[in-house]
Amino acid sequence: MPDHTGPPRTAPSPLAPPSPPSPPATPAPPEPAAGPSVLYPEPPPVADRGSASAPACFGDLNLDQVITAITAGRDAYGLRPFFHAPLTDVDAVAFRHEVFLDLEDEPLRTALEAFARTLRHMREHLEQAGTLRDVHQQRRLHLDAAHGYCAGVTRLAAALRANAPRSRGLRLIARYLAALVASSAFDALQAEAARLVRELDDLSYLMTFTADRVSVALVEDQADQDAAVARTFARFGPPPREQRAKRPVSLAMDRIEAAILARVTLLYPELFAALEAFRERYAEFLDPTVAAFDREAQFYLAYREYMQGFERAGLGFCYPTVSATDKTLEVVGAFDPALARSLLVDDARPVCNDVALRGEERIFVVTGANQGGKTTFARLFGQLHFLAALGCPVPARTATLFLTDQVLTHFEQEEDARALRGKLQDELLRVRALLERASGRSVVIMNEAFSSTTTDDALLLSRKVLERLLALGVLGVWVTFIDELAAQGDAIVSLVALVDPDDPTRRTFELARRPADGRAHAVAIARAHQLTYEELRRVLGA
Repeated sequence: MPDHTGPPRTAPSPLAPPSPPSPPATPAPPEPAAGPSVLYPEPPPVADRGSASAPACFGDLNLDQVITAITAGRDAYGLRPFFHAPLTDVDAVAFRHEVFLDLEDEPLRTALEAFARTLRHMREHLEQAGTLRDVHQQRRLHLDAAHGYCAGVTRLAAALRANAPRSRGLRLIARYLAALVASSAFDALQAEAARLVRELDDLSYLMTFTADRVSVALVEDQADQDAAVARTFARFGPPPREQRAKRPVSLAMDRIEAAILARVTLLYPELFAALEAFRERYAEFLDPTVAAFDREAQFYLAYREYMQGFERAGLGFCYPTVSATDKTLEVVGAFDPALARSLLVDDARPVCNDVALRGEERIFVVTGANQGGKTTFARLFGQLHFLAALGCPVPARTATLFLTDQVLTHFEQEEDARALRGKLQDELLRVRALLERASGRSVVIMNEAFSSTTTDDALLLSRKVLERLLALGVLGVWVTFIDELAAQGDAIVSLVALVDPDDPTRRTFELARRPADGRAHAVAIARAHQLTYEELRRVLGA
């Protein structure tokens, strides 16, 4: 198994297709089957596929906002658990990169989107059938759902055969669908559904209306009047353009329509008996692996659509090179997608940052002006590692990242009066729990720890925790107001949130490698407002 993985070929910015319509709400997504998967090279047990809960770090890193934006309009697919479960194997990450790259081919992507629409329509038919009282209508909608399903599976199998995907995941699905379409069971389902649809569509009967009565009878030797009517009205010019009636909101019939349909079933007993038998024989026609694929494919389609919103604004994503052993970090042009999305609404752009950890460097200690982008950088660091562990492209121009086993965060919280303990005690308990969970493969984000105590105590506690993290070998970010933490050895990299040198009150939201200079920043602000020691002495005449 290779130690590193990266994109096997360049990934140009994809064209932006229109957003798909929202699928209809359903009680629950289909249960994944233990067949081939496009998310996992070795599918986990059925119970573990797409069932993970949100990690504790999501709120701190604003990843909850990111995943909400990605999955918007796709609630029926139950995609969130897929985005809650990071991968821990380099090959599994490469497996997902391959599928993302395959979907950059427009014909292949279009085929998957068309298949998704077909299965949405199938579920609409089944959902409508459950709302109707008339059994004959229920059976016809069930038949239409099965007929559409067979056509969709057949078209997708042909598209995968014609476009020859390169990813392992889509090749597995292509082989599975080819075998499914060629099976006798599927052939029987498709042939029977097609026959019944054709016969029902060709069904004809004669209705005779009198003052208070409707008669329904077979059409027996009745001359076709269509041609004669057309000849009669031809002298008045071409007919108006055909207008299709809008689909009714409800298919429920009134009592007269139901009575007419009941009479029609008596005219064609064999056909409606066959329709009943079809419903009984194929009550569960949806193949579980096909249902699971329909859901899993949305993971890729949803994320691609999310990326395209940024790419249209000139903010790119890249396929990161990841390693499970090399902790080198090289990121160029990274941005926080949660922040960027809110800025783009107001036609503003985020500031992109480059960042690197090399050799024995492990932890960034970030200091500098308040509201200068320190916490945003900490969130971005965690987001990059978590999204990379999902096997997804990350918000940067280029990225080399370590494949973490978990992202752990410690952000300041409001004191909970119900806990019956002080804020510092509560924080110490949370830090201890974090240290107990952390491993040498973890990424740890500490944001303004121990701000509730004195500076001396905060420095002492922070040094102790930092020593434990360095001993573990974690990668991380520590945002702090204590400059002394930035000089704790070669494993620590000091980053400073910059301000405009000509106007120190203006934040640039850029971070640079340099020694912590909190005092220098304070002096610059004092100088800008003529509050330096010398200025005060001059004004006060001292």
